[in-house]
Amino acid sequence: MVYGAEYQSVDEEKYPGAIVLIGNVKMTHEGAVLTCKQALYYKDKNFFKAIDNVVIKQGDTITQNSDYTDYDANSKQALSWGNVVLKDPTMTLTTDTLQFDRLNQKLYYRSFATIKDPTNTLKSKNGNYYLETKKFTATTRVTVVNPEHNLESNHLDYYTNSGLAYLYGPSTITNTQNENKIYCERGFYNTKTDISYFVKNAKLYLKERTVEGDSLYYDKKKGFASATNNIQVIDTVQNFVTKGNYAEIFELKDSLFIVDRAVAISIIDKDSMFVHGDTLLVTGKPENRVIRTYNNVKIFKSDLQGKCDSIHTDQTTGLTRMFRDPVIWSDANQITGDTIHLLTNVETEKLDSLKVLNNSFIVSKDSLSDSDFNQIKGRNMFGKFKDNKLRLLLVKGNAESVYFNRNEQTNVLETITKEISSNIEFILEKGQIETIKYLKRSEGITYPPSKLPEDVKKLSGFIWRESEQPKKKEDIFKKDNKTPKENNKEIIKPKVVLEPKSKKKSKKTNLPTRKDQ
Repeated sequence: MVYGAEYQSVDEEKYPGAIVLIGNVKMTHEGAVLTCKQALYYKDKNFFKAIDNVVIKQGDTITQNSDYTDYDANSKQALSWGNVVLKDPTMTLTTDTLQFDRLNQKLYYRSFATIKDPTNTLKSKNGNYYLETKKFTATTRVTVVNPEHNLESNHLDYYTNSGLAYLYGPSTITNTQNENKIYCERGFYNTKTDISYFVKNAKLYLKERTVEGDSLYYDKKKGFASATNNIQVIDTVQNFVTKGNYAEIFELKDSLFIVDRAVAISIIDKDSMFVHGDTLLVTGKPENRVIRTYNNVKIFKSDLQGKCDSIHTDQTTGLTRMFRDPVIWSDANQITGDTIHLLTNVETEKLDSLKVLNNSFIVSKDSLSDSDFNQIKGRNMFGKFKDNKLRLLLVKGNAESVYFNRNEQTNVLETITKEISSNIEFILEKGQIETIKYLKRSEGITYPPSKLPEDVKKLSGFIWRESEQPKKKEDIFKKDNKTPKENNKEIIKPKVVLEPKSKKKSKKTNLPTRKDQ
């Protein structure tokens, strides 16, 4: 160690073992230069105690100012306190007390510090700064702030030269411009490019959506996010949730793409409806949001299930359209057609009406027989729901029905009725047909069970698809390898044309109810 000053003295009574240095004090030791106004130098201990306007310079890169510094030349440790300011080419550190480990080129503090670089301002209670790698390891009440974001954490590594932050504890990043937030417990954040990647308990809070996943990538400037595994996207405006194992969110385009066990969950009259497909796409702002689900689509609700190839739902109007081999099950009724529409009342969140277009067909299994089915078919079918139960059904165009009539007291099958009419209206109670109205002239015939021809028992085009029905919500993820036709051994095509007896009925004559039969 080399030292010098304007005045040097020894005062063993006041400063035993020390050389007192006063005025323009300068100490040099292995590449470091310390200057101050006063100092005590303990030669035996190789220890230097600097007082007032202390400046330490290490090479051309490190400059530190403080009120006081204790320097141990043997261990190359400097402890500074009082208005400490340290600068290197990438940052400025201010604190009350700072330890400078010159041997390992490390700075550390335990009583709050502020670090400023060209991009950010970092504050924390505890921290280490590694001079060679330009890395801060900050712990306890950490914040990283710039004009566009505010990062809060309890543990992070921050590189002042690159602006990269690695997060190791509960952390929140808030966009100060639009208040979007990111929460994670482990991840990476580039404060210069606003690109982040998180791998533990990641949550992205957008204006109208919350995105959760095992891992999450987010590019704030592009408004793009992708999430992987155990994803949950919550639509905070529409009370709507989507789940899956891979998702992409395009914030600026208001769109969401999700695959791999994708499922959309919506609330209908306090009951959850689950819609699954291979691909799920949500587009549009909340006031004009559309949900499209493609390939192997299945629906499960406690009182309504369905299946088709694709679904289009407009959340604004509440209209859901099902395409390609659609089928729904409402209570004990199976409903099929070329296209099925379901309308939900967006205010009451209850099912409102049903529309089945072209080749409409409704089937319900007879209550006491696995081989007998009540059937209604026609060109188009229109239904109304009450309390989410199918209550009214109108078949328009080429309407036909087959109905198995049982004695209410004995449950004995008494007759089977085959009817043909232009339009037929049915009123249902608890999924069972209670009243039938023939709105135009009808023709029909009633058979005793022993006289029922086989070609009358089932209407043309009959298919029973119970094996495809999701009985619980987990069933929506099951794949059906067979087509509806392959799943049914029998598709009835009558060999003879029915010649029913003519019946003269008024347009709105009620047939006897089940209780009267």
